[in-house]
Amino acid sequence: MKALTFKRYGKSPEIGFTDLPRPTLQPDEMLVEVHAVGLNPIDNMITTGMFKPVLKFQLPATMGSDLAGVVKEVGSRVKRFKPGDAVFASLFDLGTGSLAEYAVVPERVAAFKPANLDFVQAASVPMVALTSWQAMKERAGVRPGQKVFIPAGSGGIGTMAIQLAKHFGAKVGTTTSTANVELVRGLGADEVIDYKKQAFEKQLSGYDMALGTLKGDEIEKSIGILRAGGKIVSLVGPLDAAFATARRLNFILKFVFGLMSRKIRQLAAKQNVSFSFLFVRPDGGQLSEIGELLQAGQVRPVIDQVFPFQKACEALEYLAQGRAKGKVVVQIKPD
Repeated sequence: MKALTFKRYGKSPEIGFTDLPRPTLQPDEMLVEVHAVGLNPIDNMITTGMFKPVLKFQLPATMGSDLAGVVKEVGSRVKRFKPGDAVFASLFDLGTGSLAEYAVVPERVAAFKPANLDFVQAASVPMVALTSWQAMKERAGVRPGQKVFIPAGSGGIGTMAIQLAKHFGAKVGTTTSTANVELVRGLGADEVIDYKKQAFEKQLSGYDMALGTLKGDEIEKSIGILRAGGKIVSLVGPLDAAFATARRLNFILKFVFGLMSRKIRQLAAKQNVSFSFLFVRPDGGQLSEIGELLQAGQVRPVIDQVFPFQKACEALEYLAQGRAKGKVVVQIKPD
């Protein structure tokens, strides 16, 4: 089967198409014919080696995390799915990838594809939806009436996080460029800051939770708009000691991650707010709940561009520019 792989970490990862043997299954796994793959910024970050101490791949490794496709075979212990079922899933942090003609998907991370979505739409959902769900519902415990700040509202995470925050009953503040103000308002944003005209840290205040989606000093600025007792959940770092502990990493990495996050944690403590780093986990149960919201039309995918499989490298390069409105998707099998 054809797969998009990288051969090494660093500035020259040698990304390209490779012919790999068709995967074999463990009893709790399914073989899925991949129809579409949603791309995420971390797909590009993995090849740099940034997460090499944390994410384990056997090189050459297949790229990509999200997928939608059709089940072709099931292992002996698989109970919920059968050949012919349309599914979607995230394979992130499982040591395997999705940018291939076939992918091995553990039953526990898969969910039935919402019938009202095509494969391209479904493939755009898993990581951004699970990340938003776990950050807001699990980590921050967002409740109705609270205020949630979601920067970069027109991006892949932002377009989904705004909708889920509204589903949780929150009031949403976001930032975007002039051209995308109406897009984010249409998704439910209540306070929209055009970052080309205003500084959000001077306009917003009294927020209960902030989602950290941008690197640099944006997270530090976000702390300033939170009320006492507020929470900031970062998706972009710095990694912290709690993350190292949760993943059972060694003492050295725990110490290093603690140093990396020391400045931001101290700043948060001075403002009486909490900081934590979130690494999304695949979860078929949560994805099923999200699928119900998609089926009911309560949330919807936002897609910027769709690339054919043979142009997957160009799709990753386009994603790296950081200009996409919503998600970038690679279509492997035409509908």
